[in-house]
Amino acid sequence: MEENSGHISVADFSKHMFWDVNKAEIDLVRDRHYVVRQVFSCGLMNDWKLICRLYGIQEIGEIAKQIRDLDPKSHAFIALIAKIPEEDFLCYTTKQSTPQHWNF
Repeated sequence: MEENSGHISVADFSKHMFWDVNKAEIDLVRDRHYVVRQVFSCGLMNDWKLICRLYGIQEIGEIAKQIRDLDPKSHAFIALIAKIPEEDFLCYTTKQSTPQHWNF
């Protein structure tokens, strides 16, 4: 985690980010994979800035490499800014057996 992240809490994220869990039980260190996944799937720009301060680009990239259903735009974006080859991501090597109807 980055040094300047000590004051960030779950309450700082968009209200819709953690709709499916009890927010009081989220630990931003222990649950960092879940937090990053939620930011990629439904986060806003402020949420992105928060995880950059919390974890840093390289750690976000390492976490994103393990997300099987990362959308193509997020995949390309994080691969570019973290300087990780696109082929290193599970979403690149593991395709869903039933792809989404609209892929944009």
